[in-house]
Amino acid sequence: MNMGTQSSSLLWLISKGGLSDVCHGALLAEGYRVEAMNLMSRSEHKPGVILVDSDTGAGFAEQIQTLVSRFPQAVILAMVEQGESALAGEALRAGASDYVLKPFQPSQLLRVLGQSLALRNSTGDMVVRSRAGLQVLQLAYRAAQTPAAVLIGGESGTGKECLARYIHQVSDRSDGPFVAVNCAAIPESMLEAVLFGYSKGAYTGASQAQAGKFELANGGTLLLDEISEMPLALQAKLLRVLQEKEVERLGSHQKVRLDVRIVAASNRDLREAVSAGEFREDLFYRLDVLPLGWPPLRERAEDIMPLARHFLQKYGQGESFRFSAEAERALLSHPWPGNIRELENVIQRALILARSAIIDVVDLMLPESAQSRSANSLITLSQPVADTPAEGLQASRQRAEFDYVLQILRQYSGHRSRTAEALGLTTRALRYKLAAMREQGIDIDRAVGA
Repeated sequence: MNMGTQSSSLLWLISKGGLSDVCHGALLAEGYRVEAMNLMSRSEHKPGVILVDSDTGAGFAEQIQTLVSRFPQAVILAMVEQGESALAGEALRAGASDYVLKPFQPSQLLRVLGQSLALRNSTGDMVVRSRAGLQVLQLAYRAAQTPAAVLIGGESGTGKECLARYIHQVSDRSDGPFVAVNCAAIPESMLEAVLFGYSKGAYTGASQAQAGKFELANGGTLLLDEISEMPLALQAKLLRVLQEKEVERLGSHQKVRLDVRIVAASNRDLREAVSAGEFREDLFYRLDVLPLGWPPLRERAEDIMPLARHFLQKYGQGESFRFSAEAERALLSHPWPGNIRELENVIQRALILARSAIIDVVDLMLPESAQSRSANSLITLSQPVADTPAEGLQASRQRAEFDYVLQILRQYSGHRSRTAEALGLTTRALRYKLAAMREQGIDIDRAVGA
């Protein structure tokens, strides 16, 4: 992958010992313009790549933090000695894109640089600006270049399926299918047939043969979402399929060879599930080859506003909406227990409620917002809608929220727990909302089509 030639980057080298003539020549051959610099250097040109050597002395991580702050557009690569693995970790936490262990060959340096530049240029549909998020993408990009299984952990709503799609898109399987299965959303009695397929007459109602998700994903990627919810008996069958790389449809003895990358995801700690006897240890180790942890949104605050603006553009129907300063402060201070899914729903709701092109804090209706509480709109749903002119705005907002709740209910076919999760509510809070809606004369089942 000749990323250096494509970027033709200015490369700063911050090192006392410098590079070998062979490595220097290899960089020049790849199109890099190499300049020996130091932390205090000033230049009218901004570097595309910075190589920082640990031989520059104490405060290595602080040096990298300074460079990240000064040159956020640059790929920063740390060079550390073989015995400095802890220092390499500090460099990554400080914001380095990657590291190489000295002594290294030119091919090793170019490979790591190529991967880092490819990552910077291939975030795809992922809206990630935080260093923590970019580091996860860096690991995901590396994982995508191998055929190994990937296990994605993270709280509900963090975007585990989006990360799985990213892995598929930047892998050599990107031309193949991406198939996702939510193991928690399929009845236990049907999950085996959904995964492995079935032949005609395999069970009552099987009027024709049906390929399973494994077959449909052949040549591509299969995401097993919420895998911790898979029954133990089915886990044993899944392990066998993964080991033998072939599957049999229910009711058939014909084996189908598989070439599928498995990405598993769970919002539970699978190690704890193993300890509790709820997940097979052998299956866990089969899946836990390349584990990735997607941080919650509250731990990558730099992503909140880029994501919020992304959703504003996505759902704004071509209109030029923007956030007020107060709304931005409220978004940044909210803890986001529902993570990106909650943020997306908040922005959708705000667009329904907004009375101008400026999204204000009252339109967000965040539970922790004092302005939201004083507005007495979404939180006081049990109050009847008044017809007085002074309360017309409140009534309008309440009707808009009722419509939004019904929209999400329809999206999840009336499923209460999934609707509550999508709305960022507890199931009990959703019940209260639905009761308030019924008090206003809304027939929930009829409106949803249940």
